[in-house]
This record gives sequence, C-alpha cells and structure tokens, in this order.
Amino acid sequence: MKKIVLKIKLLNIENDGYHLSIKAKINGKVANLLIDTGASRTVFDLNRMDKFINKKDLQKNDQLSTGLGTNSMVSHVSEIKKLDLNGLIIANYDGIFIDLSHVNKSYENIKLKPIDGVIGSDILLQFKAVVNYEKMELTLKV
Repeated sequence: MKKIVLKIKLLNIENDGYHLSIKAKINGKVANLLIDTGASRTVFDLNRMDKFINKKDLQKNDQLSTGLGTNSMVSHVSEIKKLDLNGLIIANYDGIFIDLSHVNKSYENIKLKPIDGVIGSDILLQFKAVVNYEKMELTLKV
C-alpha cells in the first residue's frame, strides 16, 4: 500500500480554535482546501470555481445540501477532470459546488486567505486518512 503525505498548515481562528489547511491542485491549478473530518462530502466554493472549471459545465444538483449551518443549501455539480492531492490523482471526480462565501468572509475578517473547498469524509474514508497533529501531516493510502 502506497502512502501519500500532505503537509498541513494550522490556521489560527481568532485564538478560539484551529482549522487545518492543505494545498492541492484542481485541474492543474493550486487550490487551498480545508480538512473537515466532520463533513460528509468534499465540496468546492461556487464563487471561486471559475479558477478551476468552466462555469457553463455546472449543473444544478437536484438534492439540497445539508450542513454548514443550513439544511437547504442549493448545490451544483460538475466533473473535476483531475484532483491532485500531492500525487494522489482522483480523475473525473464529481465535484459538488456550494456557496462558501460565509466562510471566506470570516477568513477575510481575520486576515486569512480564502479557501477553495473542503476535503470531507468521502475522500478521507476512501483513502484511509490519518491526521498527524505532531508532524502536521495528512497521510492518505492508495
């Protein structure tokens, strides 16, 4: 079994907690993603998607997304040709795009860079993720 290791950046959220961030590539372009073990699904920011996919490829998702403080969030879906997690390539990934502007507005207020998405349990479980806080690494197994 091959192991892929990603460096984690610890984001201090107003001295009240932390978020974990990693760098990835979406269709060849660098993306700033959070790790969220409590998120059921990996999602990407609808407002920042132009950087990664063609807007015309988005299709409205029939299902409403739950979580992130709401149970009725409209989402869109589009294929991500290549999601690259430090060499772990996920090809033709059905990306879910939601409005993460409330997260990015909060980040802006505390002078943090915006996020492009959130890695959730679908990917974390599939690749048997281990978060090592001592080494600040995310290990994925293929």
